[in-house]
Amino acid sequence: MFHIALHEPKIPQNTGNIIRISANTGCKLHLIEPLGFDFEEKKLRRAGLDYKSLTNVIRYPNYQAFLESMGECRIFACTTKGSRPHSDVQFKDGDVFLFGSETTGLPEEIREGFALERRIRVPMMPSSRSLNLANSVSVICYEAWRQNNYLGGI
Repeated sequence: MFHIALHEPKIPQNTGNIIRISANTGCKLHLIEPLGFDFEEKKLRRAGLDYKSLTNVIRYPNYQAFLESMGECRIFACTTKGSRPHSDVQFKDGDVFLFGSETTGLPEEIREGFALERRIRVPMMPSSRSLNLANSVSVICYEAWRQNNYLGGI
């Protein structure tokens, strides 16, 4: 199982889509606060979520608490400023994919804390700024799952 981590996500619809991605791929979703939206039932219903999907969601009060909970897991900073394409990495069960917020990405101090080989990006055309957060999560998550023969899937 892989882990998807969102550092201070801002847009509830993106987070709702990522909850669905997590549920459909068997990933755990880690939300690092503060969130840019209220995480209450009404908002989730509007995003079209069923509550069963929320069972694999864990919230953390800050980045340090998240890091402590990950122990020895390999964490990859997923960023437009990554040093290599995500497809160049051989992912393994238990890897963590850390994404920044939709508006600012991963803060520089967090991004710079990762070795270059752990900073990955989704390739894009040079004139493009970025992909939607949920799309980026999908691309990386499904590549990792594919590399592991869709472990646990049908």
